[in-house]
Amino acid sequence: MKELTPEQIENNWHDLIDLVNTTFEGERLDKLIEMYDYFEERMCLAPASGKEHYHNCHPGGYVEHVLHVVELAKQIAGMWKQSGATINFTMEELVFAALHHDLGKVGDLAEDYYTPQDNDWWIKNRGEYYKHNGKLQYMTVTDRAVFLLQHFGIKMSEQEYLGLRLTDGMYEDANKNYYVSYQPERQLKTNIAYVLHQADLMSSVIEYDMWKRGDYDVKVEPVKQKEKSEKSKRSHELFKELFDE
Repeated sequence: MKELTPEQIENNWHDLIDLVNTTFEGERLDKLIEMYDYFEERMCLAPASGKEHYHNCHPGGYVEHVLHVVELAKQIAGMWKQSGATINFTMEELVFAALHHDLGKVGDLAEDYYTPQDNDWWIKNRGEYYKHNGKLQYMTVTDRAVFLLQHFGIKMSEQEYLGLRLTDGMYEDANKNYYVSYQPERQLKTNIAYVLHQADLMSSVIEYDMWKRGDYDVKVEPVKQKEKSEKSKRSHELFKELFDE
């Protein structure tokens, strides 16, 4: 199983909060920070999946995966724009949906979504280091994400909802009616869902490839907070230039 150092976990968390602070503003920023403060300890250590051959099955894997999806979503949206696609969503909408597409994997207000696997056979033979928490009310990851956002009073645009709702593409059966339509008026009127699905899929496959190759010992040197803020600000400015915001 891949392992992140405590410094890497802390560094990723600061990157996440820095991204939130540089992307959002006003009341919505305040409510987002309230939610992230509430889940900080659990979110920092949450894995992105329960089995090592899926993706990012390790403490800190959730935040690391979310950061990957955000970065890839920006890159993919830029490629779509340059290739002639209609980009009728903002960077804020794209980042919001990318940040929260897997929010349900944090769990509910009291319980973690994943708990450590206590059966050695499952770990050894199935690579399952985490199991689903039986104390949780059943919800899909996406439904729980929407529930948590509304609990903290965090509003979202229609574009953000569709992006977040459809990030899993047709891996989620409930999404089929959105992606498969034979009538023009029923087709998606925004490309945000396609961009986010590509970003999520790409991130998951790359994370799997890194696990398969055994890229466990790659250490990321901690970046000073001032440097991280400047990099996030510059990334934000470049995206705005590209999308003519």
